[in-house]
Amino acid sequence: MLGLVRGITVRSRNAFGTIGGSLQSLLGGNLSLFTTLAETSRRAALELMMEHAEQVGANAVIAMRYDSNDIAAGITEMLAYGTAVVVEPL
Repeated sequence: MLGLVRGITVRSRNAFGTIGGSLQSLLGGNLSLFTTLAETSRRAALELMMEHAEQVGANAVIAMRYDSNDIAAGITEMLAYGTAVVVEPL
């Protein structure tokens, strides 16, 4: 076990995304513009976490989690974190 690794990104919605997402919310169902933003944020945080794991010499991350927080209106922090480990064949 090598310890905690993390990746963090802070994203904001653009004006089009905010307006488009608000219009979608009036109709209900999946808010694809916001879903796309969330997936992009998760992917970026995951890639940063994997880079951090490689920097500390890990070849795997266990107990990985995501966390998100609103920093301000329309600005969201996405955090990916887990425990970096070195996995060896038996």
